[in-house]
Amino acid sequence: MARLLTAYLTRSDVPMRAALQQAIDRLPFALTLDESYVPLRSSGYLPCTLDGEDTGFDLRFADISEMREDARDAMMTFKWTGDPREEAAALAVCAALAKDFGAVVQRDGAPLSSDDMLAQAKGALV
Repeated sequence: MARLLTAYLTRSDVPMRAALQQAIDRLPFALTLDESYVPLRSSGYLPCTLDGEDTGFDLRFADISEMREDARDAMMTFKWTGDPREEAAALAVCAALAKDFGAVVQRDGAPLSSDDMLAQAKGALV
């Protein structure tokens, strides 16, 4: 399974850090995004804290207005190494994006629901 998640959103729905953190706080994970997250501008490793321990993932934004048939014109890609905590963090953020901001999230080309992502995140931590 690829170590990549892709989230598609409309640019206006890409959340500011505070709004995204609030959405994450409603999930069953103690995950905190680093203050360095800037919507549509962050590029590279984004540190996070999961259950009081450091983790993170690679986050990139792209404009895809020419690529999709629907109104979603922004893409966020999440990549991680073999560390299961990184995978869980990326999945939790994507679950929050899907649940609260209308993101369509795919893994290996298959769409995932927020419930699917939360189950996979919990499974990664077992």
